[in-house]
Amino acid sequence: MSLHDIDSTDQAVTPAARDAAPPPLTALRSKDLLGIADLSAAEITLVLDTAEAMKEVGTRPIKKVPALRGKTVVNLFFEPSTRTRTSFEIAEKRLSADTLNIAIATSSVAKGETLSDTALTLEAMAPDMIVLRHSSSGAGHLLSRICRSGIINAGDGTHEHPTQALLDAFTIRERKGRLSGLKVAIVGDLLHSRVLRSNIQLLTKMGADVWVSGPPTLIPAGMRDFGVTATAHVDEAVGDADVIMLLRIQLERMEGAYFPSQREYFNVFGMTESRLRLARPDVMIMHPGPMNRGVEIASEVADGPYSVILDQVANGVAVRMAVLYLLAGGVDHEEAA
Repeated sequence: MSLHDIDSTDQAVTPAARDAAPPPLTALRSKDLLGIADLSAAEITLVLDTAEAMKEVGTRPIKKVPALRGKTVVNLFFEPSTRTRTSFEIAEKRLSADTLNIAIATSSVAKGETLSDTALTLEAMAPDMIVLRHSSSGAGHLLSRICRSGIINAGDGTHEHPTQALLDAFTIRERKGRLSGLKVAIVGDLLHSRVLRSNIQLLTKMGADVWVSGPPTLIPAGMRDFGVTATAHVDEAVGDADVIMLLRIQLERMEGAYFPSQREYFNVFGMTESRLRLARPDVMIMHPGPMNRGVEIASEVADGPYSVILDQVANGVAVRMAVLYLLAGGVDHEEAA
């Protein structure tokens, strides 16, 4: 797929079949991307297909297209971030958008300004999109109600992290050729993970068999209501898995002792080479980062031949380019070239 055929149709389809089938999607239905829950399977597929075209841009000598020329994107990050913030910035620049990064520590927020007032101040300057990361769940939904700008959720509290789930799905599909029918084991701090919530919604929506595992104290109540298999026996979750996704132990969000020690956690739930042998021979090892080596994952696994952790980072740029492009409504073919 190229940038020239993002919204092309199959010329071999008969008129009757074309009338019966819904028209192919060429843009997302909403001006915002707040969570995977809001996306249909067709929209998820559209993002992944578009990301394939965007990834090609990164292989060119000049890694830039004019798709968002004249658009302004504000990056508003209230929490520390390396991978997400950097990949959004690169994605925006590759699409030729004008970008503005707000340094929260030196902004009016440090003087007590509320999120709403900050957003409305930025809105008065007529940005086209705001990329928001915030420690409060639902912060993006608040901005979407008061701002005309498109809002992209780059992680809100323990709620969702939609672009991480999309890039994870893109990486899986790139390696496996599909999502449907794969056994995906997600192991780690399930209770505090917004990555988990977005991934299980996306993967179950796309037909994957999702297993989740961690200490009983870190398995949220009602987990099975999301259509996944939850177990405290990690070897059961990892057995015959096509994909293993490790989640960071988020000590900064924990109040109290959820397990005896980090060493004990690694012994019982850590991904080691011996535990890896329970999975399929072509298993993929994933981690959204940052990693706690020797806690949720052994270094020989993180750096081993089954790891696609750096591929996830690379694919994050292409997926976020696709999201920005589609939320902007797409462009004419000649403008995207």
